[in-house]
Amino acid sequence: MFKPTVAGAFALSLLAFSSLSATADPLSGTSGNASGSATVTVGSADFPESQLLATIYAKALQAKGMDVATRLNIGSREVYIPALLDGSIDLLPEYSGALLSYLNKESTAHAPDEVLEALKEALPDGVTILEASDAQNSDMLAVTRETAEKYGLETIGDIAPVGGEIVVGAAPEWRTRHEGLVGLNEVYGIDFKSMKPLDVGGPLTLSALVNGQVQAANLFSTDPAIAANDLVVLKDDKNLFSAQNIVPLIAEAKLTDDISSTLDAVSEALTTEDLVEMNGRLAQHEGYDAVAEDWLTENGLN
Repeated sequence: MFKPTVAGAFALSLLAFSSLSATADPLSGTSGNASGSATVTVGSADFPESQLLATIYAKALQAKGMDVATRLNIGSREVYIPALLDGSIDLLPEYSGALLSYLNKESTAHAPDEVLEALKEALPDGVTILEASDAQNSDMLAVTRETAEKYGLETIGDIAPVGGEIVVGAAPEWRTRHEGLVGLNEVYGIDFKSMKPLDVGGPLTLSALVNGQVQAANLFSTDPAIAANDLVVLKDDKNLFSAQNIVPLIAEAKLTDDISSTLDAVSEALTTEDLVEMNGRLAQHEGYDAVAEDWLTENGLN
C-alpha cells in the first residue's frame, strides 16, 4: 500500500493551525476547538463548495445529536491532509480523483469505480473514506468564447500549438500537480506563456479570465458562472482529469456506525445538479448555513 510522505506539508499544517483562533462555531454556538474525544471536528478546503459541503456534514451530524466543531477554510490539500493525520481535524469532504493524485501521483485510474478502489489502497493509516456520492465536481480548462474562436480551440490539445501565447490562471498548487501544469505538459505537450496564481476556481480566477488577464483558467464543472459567462469548456480528450466524486474522508478513530450512516445518507442524496444550484446561491451571497439547512430539509436529513 502506498504511504505518502507528509513531513514537509506537516510543518505547513502546524503553521496554518497556529493562526486559527478559537472563534465561536457558527454551527453549534460553541468554541471551534474540539472539547473532547467525542467531538467531531469537520474541516474544509479554502473554496466555497468545500466549505458548503463541510457545513452540510456538520449540520447532518448535529441533527443526529452529535457534538460537532468546525474548522473551515483551512487551505489546500497540502495543508489539510496533514491536519487530518495529526488530529487537528477529524472529517472533511474530498474529491476522489484529486485526493488519489495527491496520494499517488503514479496512478492511472480514471473511471469512478477505478479511482475509488485505487484511493482505498493509497490512503495512509488511520484514515478511511465512506460511501462516495454520484455527485462530481471535475477540473476543467475553460476559455472565453472569443479566445476559443481566435485560436480554434475545442479540446485541451488544441492549445499546444498556441500555448506560448496563453497565460493560464489557477491555484498556486497547480504548478506542481499532475492534474495541473505537469500533466498538461506531459499528456498534452502544452507549454504556457506563464501561469498566474489565483484562487481555487473562485472569483479571482473567473474575473481574471473574463477580463483578459489570463486566456485560460482552471474552473470546476459545478460552477454556475460557466454558463452565466458563456465560457467554453475545452474537451479533455486524453482524460487528464479523473473522476471527482464527492466522498467523506474521516479519521478511523472517530468513525462510528451513526456517523457512517448519517454521511452515507448525505452522499446518496447529493447530486451534481444540487451542487450547481447551491453554488449559484452562494454566488448570490447567501450564507453557507442557510444553503446547507435548505438542502438538508429538502432531503429529509435534518
